[in-house]
Amino acid sequence: MNDDVRNIVLGLVATAISASLGWLARTGLWRRRLRRERAFFGLPEHAESLLVVNRDPAATEPAVHRYDVFALLELSALIKECGAHAEVATQDTVRQGFGERTEFCVGGPASNRRTAAHLSAMLPGLRITTDPEPVAERGTFRIGGEVYRMERGVSEYVLLARVTTGGRARPVFLFCGQRAITNQAATRYLARHHERLARRYGDGTFVLLLKVLNSQAYGPDVVELVADVTRAARTPLPEPEPEPASSA
Repeated sequence: MNDDVRNIVLGLVATAISASLGWLARTGLWRRRLRRERAFFGLPEHAESLLVVNRDPAATEPAVHRYDVFALLELSALIKECGAHAEVATQDTVRQGFGERTEFCVGGPASNRRTAAHLSAMLPGLRITTDPEPVAERGTFRIGGEVYRMERGVSEYVLLARVTTGGRARPVFLFCGQRAITNQAATRYLARHHERLARRYGDGTFVLLLKVLNSQAYGPDVVELVADVTRAARTPLPEPEPEPASSA
């Protein structure tokens, strides 16, 4: 073997070794990211999860708003990415506790009674106005001492929460918005930022208040983080003082 042939062979061997090392490194990083993602969502491979579908409160017949359908599709992609499976159930048919499997609840308490139950049980510091009248107060968030009202199509709020309780392994994710388009905005925010959220919160509870800006022009794409309201949401609100008795 002359020097030219030897150099060619050594070059090919070095290239093969470099490619193998690069592939191993990329595979290792991918597997590590996947482990973190599965831990954050509580979705080990082949795990079962629950997608709780709300109803469109504006529809006369039971129906799901198209933006909520889009939100469910985004969540389904995340579940599939983890190698897990999803069962879809409507908000009025779920009859089970929480913590046995990961649960994704789409919609606020006015359209999803499952969300209403979770808010009452796990986030007692939140109040959301569900009465249709007065219109200006519909969907208003009260968190601690702060009030967040909706300006339809211009400035709208949504809560994105990951909640665990009682040492149970599987979390509940809540996408609780003032309108259906804000529910989709929250699921899209989770899909885009779940790695950063996992680094910050690990497998713990968090409640984030997001603002959807100018949805009439930008849809669910322009979202800003207003605040981490975890502490306020988990602190029970004081009971209202009783009205004084009127004198005869």
